Amino acid sequence: MKRTTQLRNMLNTPRTEFLMEAHNGLSAAIVEEAGFKGIWASGLSISASMGLRDNNEASWSQVLDTLEFMSDAASIPILLDGDTGYGNFNNARRLVKKLEQRGIAGVCIEDKLFPKMNSFIDGEAQPLAGIDEFCGKIKAMKDTQNDEHFVVVARVEAFIAGWGLKEALKRAEAYRKAGSDAILIHSGRSDSAEIESFMMEWGGRLPVVIVPTKYYSTPTTRFVELGTSLVIWANHNLRASISAMQQISRKINLDESLIHVENGIATVEEVFRLQRAGELQEAELKYLPGLVTD
Repeated sequence: MKRTTQLRNMLNTPRTEFLMEAHNGLSAAIVEEAGFKGIWASGLSISASMGLRDNNEASWSQVLDTLEFMSDAASIPILLDGDTGYGNFNNARRLVKKLEQRGIAGVCIEDKLFPKMNSFIDGEAQPLAGIDEFCGKIKAMKDTQNDEHFVVVARVEAFIAGWGLKEALKRAEAYRKAGSDAILIHSGRSDSAEIESFMMEWGGRLPVVIVPTKYYSTPTTRFVELGTSLVIWANHNLRASISAMQQISRKINLDESLIHVENGIATVEEVFRLQRAGELQEAELKYLPGLVTD
């Protein structure tokens, strides 16, 4: 089954499904091996892994390069956090073309202005795009895709900007009519009150995606009860890796030795396994007969 079809099925199944964040080829392989059915290619995580800020400092071509490695490393569908589509409707439709070439299953764009800023940094001070302009961007993306199952998710930032439920519903409905395949409703509150109010009024007009980074203490069963289609664990592999690298770097610097850390980290052999080094050895035996020695 095509990866685009897999992602579309995840959105439209009656069950609540889950995506896990990855930001490079290695983390994509780890997410698939952990058992997840799909990957969230986080804009925050990809930019942070480059040492850049989450406000389009990484060019869209650099993001595409990263996605190509991720797509090669994992067989499950990838949904890209595509920020605003990296510009106007023309940039956004070209993005769709390039994502399809790399086997990416879908993209999520948010209704803010380019260059964007991360939603959790002074969210209420960030201007939103005009509804008509954003709808035109959605239409251009849907008109451009060649694979009918490629997914375009419209991310509504009305709650983040402090504009309230009425505006969130207005924008979501406009994006639905423009052709979006799903709505991502975002919230920066520590509880799920805004999400719940939206879901109760939305009435299942399109699949809904949520990102419970801030309201993480809400039981997952509540998301299921609300009828959310897709839950994204949005940046936790990146954050876990930061904590691990900070701890191990400090320890090695303090001890000036590896004796106290070697048994607590992945072995070199595990790195080789994740890199599929064994497959290369098998291929050498097949394609380089007589040239490979023990």
